[in-house]
Amino acid sequence: MEIKQNTLYLTTQNSYVSRDHLTLRIEVERVLKLAVPIHHLESICVFGQSLISPHALELCWEHGVPVNYFSENGYFIGRWEGVANTSVMLRRAQYRAADDPVAAAAIARQCVAGKLQNSRQSLLRSARETDSPEEEQALRTAAGEVLRILQRLRDFQPLQADHNGEPSEAATVKLANLDRLRGFEGQGANIYFKVFALHLRQQRLDFPFTQRTRRPSLDALNCLLSFLYALLRHDCIAALSATGLDPFVGYLHADRPNRPGLALDLMEEFRPLIADRLAITLVNRRQIEIKDFALREGGAFELKKESRKAVISQYQTRKQDVVRHPILNQEVRVGHLMLIQARILARHLRGDIPEYLPCVLR
Repeated sequence: MEIKQNTLYLTTQNSYVSRDHLTLRIEVERVLKLAVPIHHLESICVFGQSLISPHALELCWEHGVPVNYFSENGYFIGRWEGVANTSVMLRRAQYRAADDPVAAAAIARQCVAGKLQNSRQSLLRSARETDSPEEEQALRTAAGEVLRILQRLRDFQPLQADHNGEPSEAATVKLANLDRLRGFEGQGANIYFKVFALHLRQQRLDFPFTQRTRRPSLDALNCLLSFLYALLRHDCIAALSATGLDPFVGYLHADRPNRPGLALDLMEEFRPLIADRLAITLVNRRQIEIKDFALREGGAFELKKESRKAVISQYQTRKQDVVRHPILNQEVRVGHLMLIQARILARHLRGDIPEYLPCVLR
């Protein structure tokens, strides 16, 4: 267990969190391991089997500290929070856009474009860094294919529903638009992950990668990616909630119970930008090795307990890096990008700007 950037990560199994006035006490086997004042926290992430007392949950609710639950392996399960601090008008605008085939397609298109653009930048970066002419050519070829998909996406024209038609017609048209956009996203992802192993300059034999697999992760690199995606999803949910948006009503991802659709939409542009590049860096610098993973029955890979802590620490360190935001033209920390993008989306939904603009770094 540790605190990183005002987030308490409970990775030790069978931890117990109780309340002592305005302080949270974390015990393991009745031994006090940590005491933290509630005003030092912005959120809590619980991995695996730990227990938080009702009084401790009440303290979190009183101070607006959400509690996020993950499986021991990093799969997001759910989120507990008090009454949301939100703008009713903003959420009504969000819901109206989600029901409008054209408005939903416009936002979903930008989410896909952001992911593809950042994927292409990542491919080109690795092409510049490799010493192998053959691998450089393969990476640049993949980047060129992604660029062609982006050019087709630019010409995408969403279908429109008849304003006098039935609500079911609008839903059908919306689904047709999203299916086309998901097709662009899927094609780009297949190209991107087909050459993903070429990003690795170290430990290739220990981290073989042929395709993206999840639930379960069938190799160590997929396991690392899934864990980083879980951390990123938490930050996207927190950013959207802080902005007043509903993380569970999205545009690119279909509505499903317990599925944070809008958080997944926001994640798309940050997957290659933050999670994927961090996974590549950890392997290339040997900060993560194959010994950090355990192979379970059925062929699933899991990060070991201490290794999860190390990945969380590196993820939070990455969030401290400073970059220049391409839209604001200001230097900001990587950890603030999700909140900035959530606010840009909110401005679009309010009608302040004509379209949502994804974050694309070079």
